[in-house]
Amino acid sequence: MVSFEMNDRKKIGLGLTGFGIFFSFLGIVFFFDKGLLAMGNILFLSGVMLTIGLKSTMQFFMKRQNYKGTISFGVGFFFVLIGWPVIGMILEAYGFIVLFSGFWPTLAVFLQRIPILGWIFQQPFVTSFMDKYRGKRVPV
Repeated sequence: MVSFEMNDRKKIGLGLTGFGIFFSFLGIVFFFDKGLLAMGNILFLSGVMLTIGLKSTMQFFMKRQNYKGTISFGVGFFFVLIGWPVIGMILEAYGFIVLFSGFWPTLAVFLQRIPILGWIFQQPFVTSFMDKYRGKRVPV
């Protein structure tokens, strides 16, 4: 098993990422409040940069296979900032799915190993659903 060193920079990055997701959730709950959504986007991106590093972040977003997701996420971010949060969030959601669909197998294994919730994700109907989509990229 590969060890994952957790230094202070990565802890802060994970915290910022978590706050970014939380603020984005609040922005959606409060009828697409553009201030909360913009704050969530900024916190999420800065958290990802701190967690994996600036160079790795740039390499991830600039991969040829991630161009559609990067452009969609960026245009959605711009639309949220200029005041069109619904259109922006639709574009961001599409970009997020395209960008992070490759992480589905890792997420599925992680969810199955959570002490209490993992039992739900280990049930046959859930595992068959997860196996159906494991390792497949969203067609773009």
